Parts: sequence; C-alpha cells; structure tokens
Amino acid sequence: MFTILPIKGFIDSIDGFYCDGIHAGLKPKGNKDLGFIYSDTLCDVKAVFTLNKFQAAPLKHYQNYEKDFQTNFVLVNSKNANALTGQKGIDDINEIFSSLNHEITNPIMSSTGVIGNPLPKQKIIDGANSFDLSSKNGENLSQAIMTTDAFPKTCLYEVKLEDGSSFKIGAVAKGAGMINPNLATMLCFICTDAAIPTEDMQELLDVNIHTTFNAISVDGDTSTNDTVLLLANKKSNSYDKEAFKEVLRLVMHDMAMLMVADGEGAKKAVAFEVINAASNEEAEIAAKALSNSLLVKTALFGEDPNFGRIASTIGASRVFCDDSKLVISYNDVVVFNKGEIVFTKEVEAAAGKVLQNDKFKVICDLGVGEGTFTAYGCDLGYRYVEINADYRT
Repeated sequence: MFTILPIKGFIDSIDGFYCDGIHAGLKPKGNKDLGFIYSDTLCDVKAVFTLNKFQAAPLKHYQNYEKDFQTNFVLVNSKNANALTGQKGIDDINEIFSSLNHEITNPIMSSTGVIGNPLPKQKIIDGANSFDLSSKNGENLSQAIMTTDAFPKTCLYEVKLEDGSSFKIGAVAKGAGMINPNLATMLCFICTDAAIPTEDMQELLDVNIHTTFNAISVDGDTSTNDTVLLLANKKSNSYDKEAFKEVLRLVMHDMAMLMVADGEGAKKAVAFEVINAASNEEAEIAAKALSNSLLVKTALFGEDPNFGRIASTIGASRVFCDDSKLVISYNDVVVFNKGEIVFTKEVEAAAGKVLQNDKFKVICDLGVGEGTFTAYGCDLGYRYVEINADYRT
C-alpha cells in the first residue's frame, strides 16, 4: 500500500535539487530566459525525445553520451531552439559547457524558441557563470523556460510507503503551441529522490508517455526540441515500483493537461473519449483525429455543438465504424444516437451549454468493439493566429 499526496512547492523542495532562472539577455524587457537544475549528487537520467526527423542540437548532444551516463546539471534556455544549426549547434553546446566555472558532470542542455538561429553563446556563458548553484527558486526556473506560455507549469508530490519511508517527485514544464500527439512540443523536467533502479526509469517513462504527452494536441504540429527528462538522485533510499509508476503518471498527466489548457489563446480543454471501437489502436486513431481537427477545434471555439464535424472526422480517420451504431455526446448530452438525429432545439441548447464550460468531454461510442482511448485537445481561435504570426518578432 502507498499514499500519494500533492504538496506545495517546486522541484527544489526535493532533497538535493537546486534550481533558478535569470535574465541573460536572450529575451527583451528583462524577462527570464536562462535556467538550471543542479543536484548535489549525480543523478541517473533517462529521456524521451521528439519524433521530428530534424532533432535539435541539444537532443543530439545528449545522445552522444554513453548509455546510462549520470549527470548533475541541466542548462535550459528559451528564445532560441538551437535547431537546424548542424554540427555547429552541437559544438556551441560543448563550448558553452567548457567555459563554465561550475563543477559539473556530463551536463545536459535543453533549448526552446525560434528554429534556425545560432545560439548567442556569450550571453549564455556569462549568464550561466553567474548562477548560484545553491539557489532554490523553482518559480524563477519555471518562468525562464517559457516561450508563448501564459503561465508556468509545475507540480510536486510526496509518496508515503507502507514501511514508513517516503520519496518526492515533481516537475517543471513549458508548452503551449506546436503541440501534437507525437510527444508534444514541450520541455518537461521531472526530478525525484526515489531510489528507482536505472532499468525502471525508461520503462516507466515509456509506459506513461502514451496516455499523457502523446495524447495531447493543440495545433497538430510537432517541434524539433520536444524533451522529457527524468532525473533521479536516489537520496531518499525509498522506492516502490507500482507507487512510482502511478505518481509518475500523475506528474506527466498534470503537465500534459496544463499544456492543453494553455494552448495558445485556448479557452477550453477538451477530452475526446472514444469507446467501443474495434480495437484500442483504432480508438486511438479516432481520438487523435478529433483532437487534431481544425474544424472540430474552431467549432469548440465558437461553442457550436456541431456533431457533424465530430462524425465526419471519425469517418475520415478510416477506422471501422457504422453510423447506425455511433453515439456522440457532449458530457451526458446525447446529440446523435445510432443513426437517429436527436438534435432538437432543446438538445442543441443543452449541448451548447456544455461547450460554454472551460473543461468538458466529447464522448464517441463507436459500438463496434471494446477498444478505448482518450486524447486531449483544446479550441483554436483568433489569438492563436496573432501569436504565431508575430512569433519571431
């Protein structure tokens, strides 16, 4: 048995972890743009990266390390993705780390921002050399890694085991646009003092990513820099695999849902729940088609319960379906029922009221099997165009 408790604080509340964020000159107006995570003992580290074929230099730099390497330092910059920068992008990272006056081992770099520009190396070097590695300021770090995010994204949990021992786990993340269920356009740094065996880390990351970060969509675009890092310094000497699996799922789900809620200009976070599909795989295809559909997203923005867009998107996904078995609901309001149009003025009004909420479900019962999957998305409105039309400026 175990107990999982959400607690107040940031990743620096976990024993042995330190962090901070500063303004190094990458962003205008004094906004924070450079941060770090430091552990006073070496951490085991595992990662999941974007499936975009043009992976950014920080991802390639990480993958140049030997398998099962340990680290004690992560450097994160915003405003510049260091992507499509070739070998120079990797060389720049090595030059930055070789110029730092901190005692660091196998340092990791993570970047987010505009693609196709070389790193402003000297600004990053000067900023990183000003870090106080004894700082504990998770709020500053959460702000330093933001790009188009409207708000910081953090969480922290404590897990109490039956033997009286306990461990903590928390995360800090960024993500609001270029979010597609192919990991998602995001950075997420998960820190724990759990004594998790190295071989469990990748397994549990991979298990949980499928229904969290790989199940969300803001705009259907996948970036070059998507990264999830799991860092474990094991200082608690406490661990239980089932407990860790569940709390890791909660951490990743929390961060994923905050990204959907913060979808650039979004007002609504929506769960697309497909049930009774021919298989789990087909349910996933249909659910992700719904979360990615621009027509569905704009209908949600207009608070229009247009079930035709829902049905059309499912059919276009090419999964096995039959309109004589299909049931579509907004929360508990059924708008299409097994070939019968039940969309009266009263039903439309009730469904429209559901869409006025900032969170709700679109439930699609295909009625052809037992497959299920839930994808998560948001509406898409004018603000998304404004943000991305002016992104580089």
